[in-house]
Amino acid sequence: MFGISTYCLQHQPLDVALDTLAPITRCVEVMDGGLHSLETAEPLESHSFRYFIHAPYRGVNIASLLEPIRQASVDVLVQAFAVAAEVGADVVIHPGYYAWREEREESTRQFQKSLSELSAGADDLSVTFFVENMGGPDYFFLRSCDDLPLIDGIGLALDVGHANLNGCLDCFLDRPAAHFHLHDNDGMRDTHSPVGTGTIDFAAVMEAVHRSGVIPIVEVETLEGVLASIAALEAIDAGRR
Repeated sequence: MFGISTYCLQHQPLDVALDTLAPITRCVEVMDGGLHSLETAEPLESHSFRYFIHAPYRGVNIASLLEPIRQASVDVLVQAFAVAAEVGADVVIHPGYYAWREEREESTRQFQKSLSELSAGADDLSVTFFVENMGGPDYFFLRSCDDLPLIDGIGLALDVGHANLNGCLDCFLDRPAAHFHLHDNDGMRDTHSPVGTGTIDFAAVMEAVHRSGVIPIVEVETLEGVLASIAALEAIDAGRR
């Protein structure tokens, strides 16, 4: 089974997105932002999906050197944990970033302080959360396997597209992952393209997915691309048998 991120229907209201996905999958990851923002779990209760929640990330920085921003970011994520607890969902979070290379060391301490607080909050709510590896600009944490010790004891949400952008997908595939985001790109831009249209070897990706035993989430930009991706992934799986 493949889960689907509501990212592909981000311009539709959440209830419409969930109704659209219901005939296609039994597992949905809600992108908590924009039209899909979750103040409570009520919008999710109309369906019996296996839910994941991608916590808010715009304006959120759990590695900020500005303590009020760091603390507010933690509070935002703990609120996402509270919503997740109501529907038995696991949560994906972003690791934060720093503005200047010279600030990395202090920002690392802030990041780990936040992870400690988030772990306590998740334990209180009986929620599991994962930290997603990042692509793009080099001021984000967790762009490569070198940063994995920073999240020791917390599950990795492996975004294969992000890892491909940074040229380190093979390294990440060799490490245990607790969650997967599947989408393709050309190694240059984070396009969230359909599987098979970029440079990622999804046969290797699916080997890692099957080793993990988890439900992978297709996080492609359009619904048509999601459907094409699922067909391509099912063909890869059929070829493994």
